[in-house]
Amino acid sequence: MQPFTRLTSRVAVLPVDDVDTDQVIPARFLKITDKVGLGDKLFADWRRAPSGDDPGFVLDRPETRGARVLFVGRNFGCGSSREHAPWALCGWGFAAVVATSFADIFRTNALKNGLLPVALDEVAHAHLRALLDADPRAEVTVDLEACVLRMPDGREASFPIDGFARRCLLAGIDELGYLSSLDKDISRWEAEHG
Repeated sequence: MQPFTRLTSRVAVLPVDDVDTDQVIPARFLKITDKVGLGDKLFADWRRAPSGDDPGFVLDRPETRGARVLFVGRNFGCGSSREHAPWALCGWGFAAVVATSFADIFRTNALKNGLLPVALDEVAHAHLRALLDADPRAEVTVDLEACVLRMPDGREASFPIDGFARRCLLAGIDELGYLSSLDKDISRWEAEHG
């Protein structure tokens, strides 16, 4: 994983509530055990018309190409637990998802895979939505060090994050990487207490 400290990016706006993990990555792609290429399957059933890509879908619009932040509604990632959902989001290029709330299992899977779930309160979320509707090419800054999202108009909104998950994201490590970083301390303790 890459360290996540601060990110400034355009935003892909998908203002839908209750997006479940089967919509994020349909079940037929769960046979894949490698993350490579999974981003192409992101929102597959919403993006593809029978004739191919749907240029009307938010991910296929020119103004959202290269966006690293996804803006959604409430209860994002509900449904079944599948690590493939954050894999697909990261594979597409997203580093953060902004919502008013996330399903607990999705939030956990996202954090373990380097994807930052940014939960804003309703007022801040609505304000950001209005700014993004007014200017689809506007950028936000997600600052994990300060735990704030800076909006295009300069307003800041704080967001909660578990301290351990924050520490891992800032360092660009997962839980195993964290434990590995303590290898010398663990070996010393074992030698002293063995």
